[in-house]
Amino acid sequence: MGNLIHWVFAVTGVIFIAELVVGRHRGIYSRNDWFVNTICILFGLLLRPLSAAAIATVLAALLPQWKGALAGAPFLPSLIAIVLLGEFANYWVHRLSHQFKGARHMDWLWRMHRTHHTGKYVNVLLNFRTSLFWTLVGGLSWVLALSLYLGLALPAGFAVTLFMLWGIITHADFRWDDAIRAHPRVGPAFRAMEHVLISPGVHHSHHGYGRDGGNFRNYGIMLAIYDWMFGTLYIPKGRPFRYGIPGESPHWADDAFAPLKPVEWTRGLRNGSCSHMQAEGAIDRHD
Repeated sequence: MGNLIHWVFAVTGVIFIAELVVGRHRGIYSRNDWFVNTICILFGLLLRPLSAAAIATVLAALLPQWKGALAGAPFLPSLIAIVLLGEFANYWVHRLSHQFKGARHMDWLWRMHRTHHTGKYVNVLLNFRTSLFWTLVGGLSWVLALSLYLGLALPAGFAVTLFMLWGIITHADFRWDDAIRAHPRVGPAFRAMEHVLISPGVHHSHHGYGRDGGNFRNYGIMLAIYDWMFGTLYIPKGRPFRYGIPGESPHWADDAFAPLKPVEWTRGLRNGSCSHMQAEGAIDRHD
């Protein structure tokens, strides 16, 4: 599994360097972006293994008798099952995170996922821009952890690699699929394929708004079948009018550490202290 992950980082590095060379990263990052991206990438590498350990602990407590239960299962059916279940779990958690935006008791789920959408660009770095705590609730994380717990280490490793590589391809700034989709002969077949597999165009649409954008659809990572099945698939004609989400971006600390609100808490403490001091001053003046 370690060798497979090395391939993922190698492909990421090659595409990142290519994006740099052709200027796709020039002048697109705000101060907020630098802080959020740095925290998510560097601290994410440390915290994701801890999240995996936490999920494994929960599974061991809930299903102690299932440990290694499927260790002898054949590779290909296991891989297919993990991919299908992982996509299904991801689809619904991902979809609900968007639909719970502004909900009274569930807005925290959107704020956890919002970090991945506040970047006003799409490139390979955005693939790693997620809240430090998103792994704890992501449906794919739980399916992959369960697969490992059941003894399916090899197919789970291949599934992780497939999902990561596909995420890199669909987040890359290079949009080779636009020309294919617009081709008079190949285009119809390619658009038909997009009902099954997520293309860069389909995922870029999810990160955009305005023409050919809309983060309320296209929730799949690698497979488009659940979007197609549940009516949220949209195949665009080109790039979205804008990337990101409309309005002012949250503070970098609230963004990177969502659903925690360190900035709001700090402001609340300061305001509380000021109110307390003002009240004491009023008492002193009254005396």
